[in-house]
Amino acid sequence: EVQLVESGGGLVQAGGSLRLSCAASGFTFDDYIIGWFRQAPGKEREGVSCISRSDGSTYYADSVKGRFTISSDNAKNTVYLQMNSLKPEDTAVYYCAADRPNDPSSWLVYFSTVFGAWGLGTQVTVSS
Repeated sequence: EVQLVESGGGLVQAGGSLRLSCAASGFTFDDYIIGWFRQAPGKEREGVSCISRSDGSTYYADSVKGRFTISSDNAKNTVYLQMNSLKPEDTAVYYCAADRPNDPSSWLVYFSTVFGAWGLGTQVTVSS
């Protein structure tokens, strides 16, 4: 059974940092693109970042470039999202997802929760 479990969310002040983790099981990690998405209250879900396990390529939404860093630990089948310089507008439920899109950068924009595997999310709250 494919399973993704997010952790590491919490409450942090603006300017602070958090590291989210996505632990995957039930599939071969190397074959997939692993991504982070978020959904703020009253807003649509949006892509944040993704990483290609095959070649290590990383992709970021413009809103998080220079502040967030995605990485993976092959041995642990885990992907991380290091979030620095957090802003109140980063407040959202953060979801981890796995899929095999042809174009990882486009996946951050043209994703569908119908396809791939999705975790249940972890709440990130940034206070001002």
